Amino acid sequence: MASKRLLKKDVNYVMGDIIDAAYIHQMANPKEDPAKSESIVDEAIKEYDELITKINRRDVENKQKHFKEVQADLETKANALIEKLNAL
Repeated sequence: MASKRLLKKDVNYVMGDIIDAAYIHQMANPKEDPAKSESIVDEAIKEYDELITKINRRDVENKQKHFKEVQADLETKANALIEKLNAL
């Protein structure tokens, strides 16, 4: 079972890497519209907040199942953001 602390670290690292990649893309391509990469950063921050809120819920009966669902949710949201980054 993933612990709450490790799950929070995973969320932090994954969303942080996506934000870093968006900023690197923005610096590497200064002639492109920065609003596209900024929207990805904003969306990553929003997803980060949602995932941390889900992790911190206290009214969960089965923590193991809940943390697995959050981990799966993190994967799907991160993959969607990476797809948007690759499309830039």
